[in-house]
Amino acid sequence: MVDLPLPPGSTLGILGGGQLGRMLALAAARLGFDVAVLERDADSPAGQVSNHTIVGAYDDPKALAELAAVAKVVTFEFENVPARAVLTLQQLGVEVAPGAEALAVAQDRVAEKQFLNASGAPTVAFAAADSGEEAASVAAVMGCPLLMKTRREGYDGKGQRWVEHVGDAAATFEALGGVPVILEAPADFVRELSIIAARGRDGATAIYPLAENHHEGGILRRSLAPANVSKAIALEAEKIAARVLKGLNYVGVVGIELFELKDGRLLVNEIAPRVHNTGHWTQDGCSVDQFEQHIRAVAGWPLGPTIPHSRVEMLNLLGDEVDTWAKLAHEPDTRIHLYGKRQAKPGRKMGHVNKVRML
Repeated sequence: MVDLPLPPGSTLGILGGGQLGRMLALAAARLGFDVAVLERDADSPAGQVSNHTIVGAYDDPKALAELAAVAKVVTFEFENVPARAVLTLQQLGVEVAPGAEALAVAQDRVAEKQFLNASGAPTVAFAAADSGEEAASVAAVMGCPLLMKTRREGYDGKGQRWVEHVGDAAATFEALGGVPVILEAPADFVRELSIIAARGRDGATAIYPLAENHHEGGILRRSLAPANVSKAIALEAEKIAARVLKGLNYVGVVGIELFELKDGRLLVNEIAPRVHNTGHWTQDGCSVDQFEQHIRAVAGWPLGPTIPHSRVEMLNLLGDEVDTWAKLAHEPDTRIHLYGKRQAKPGRKMGHVNKVRML
């Protein structure tokens, strides 16, 4: 058993060395923690700002044992952590948060939809398919268009394609790799929203205001927060977040993506058991941002306030847009967050900026 709350000076472990891990590491350092990152890349964004970098695969027993030797509490920056890695760490006496249940649900899109519906969180109609023939049968019953997604992995629009005609379903299944898929009915939504919420080890919750999100090519382009929504929508989103946190016995920050329908109802698109791109606005809009909130939760500290002091427009910097840093630095209302990635590629998230206006 790990003694909690984790005191300053302790080492906190992070599985994953990308930009989310980097911002988690910076938040942990501000609270007085040392950070150990397990990552396959020796020069990762998170490793650049951490005390220790352990180079290895996320399920490498030797690397996990090395992490367990220095960190008694471990979290992760992405949901595709191998389940056996969490099990290995737990067997080594390490506390891992969020827990295995949240990972299992988030790693399988069918399990995720089933959990959400069972928790009273509505989603679009969906069905699973394990073959091209089964996908075609589902399409014939549900009707087209349908969005076909791989059940596992995939992000930023990857691992998914629209099926416009029943006759295309089998070919689309093969184009996605011939792996199990989920087929989803389209949502007649007017805008995409998201909510960032946290649950501590004592069961206390903290929920941030909604953000309005705009995507391009499957990648988040910008978020506006707090979103201009009715009290009814805000309350419904908070209820959904509370159900998700409680249903998963969750510890840490979760991101929940939502569709607002024309009639004002909300549908859940997906959940992410981690800090989330649509929550980056909290870095400059709240006194305790989503990254510090997550560290507080997994370390057993009290959760912080979520009341915003500013309205924020968050813009992702993709590819060579990062080269506009000099221009952005001249803008007095703009806060720059760069990720330390060495090579800019088209569509790659290189950083983000928060354009801030006081409320």
